[in-house]
Amino acid sequence: MTAHPRVIVLGAAGQLGRQVVATLRERAAWDVVACDRADLDITDESRVRDFVQRRQLRWLVNCAAMTNVDACESQTELADAVNAHAVAHLAAACNSIRAKLLHVSTDYVFDGCATRPYREDHPTAPINAYGRSKCRGEENARSCPRHLIVRTAWLYGPGAQNFVSKILDRARSGLPCRVVNDQFGTPTYAPDLADALERLMRIDATGTYHVTNTGRASWHELATAALAFAGLGHVAIEPVPTSAYPTAARRPAFSVLDCTKYVAATGHELRPWKAALRDYIDAGP
Repeated sequence: MTAHPRVIVLGAAGQLGRQVVATLRERAAWDVVACDRADLDITDESRVRDFVQRRQLRWLVNCAAMTNVDACESQTELADAVNAHAVAHLAAACNSIRAKLLHVSTDYVFDGCATRPYREDHPTAPINAYGRSKCRGEENARSCPRHLIVRTAWLYGPGAQNFVSKILDRARSGLPCRVVNDQFGTPTYAPDLADALERLMRIDATGTYHVTNTGRASWHELATAALAFAGLGHVAIEPVPTSAYPTAARRPAFSVLDCTKYVAATGHELRPWKAALRDYIDAGP
């Protein structure tokens, strides 16, 4: 057994996973094992059980997911396998050694019909295959009594393609930009979320929490701010309604999350989304 609590981070090569690994290592209070798809197929129940049981760990942090929302519509079996069934395997493995399971979830478990930020106890009602698979994943995570589910939204971060990086690439290439202006949420910076996850782990939090940067925006407002911070404010972004930008999967019109519970538990509030976005742009995504 190591001097520090051992943590296995699944999906460690992904946009959030790499930030979680970096944050935990920076704090120097955790023994971190970074694990990606090449190391473990989380859809293989026996391999998951063997992998976890061979290691003495305090936390299993699940940042692995199928996050291509539109692809989930045509690949529902794969989405369910990764986002739902695999979580049941993780929960069972954690139960076998009394470890804790931290499972990252999404605002897409809600239908987007609310007019005020969603609290953790609001009924879930996903409107697309991705949201349904993540909702089932939450249910499976709860089969571990020592579970921590963290819902977040509109995630972006260094070293990965995301909405912000794609908008910047498009503007720099001189391509026309059309962005919906009638979907609202909270852009969340992956390093800020990773810090929040570590804070929750440090206090041994359990249950469900919402964690995002503060404030709200439309996708069009996010794109406009990103171009302004990148010195591309002269590039026009055409605002369009969702109806003019059809996608395979329906998106919630409103998915702002209420993070009051997180603030009360940790005494910490994530910074405004624009401040985080500026840091991301200044770092050169």
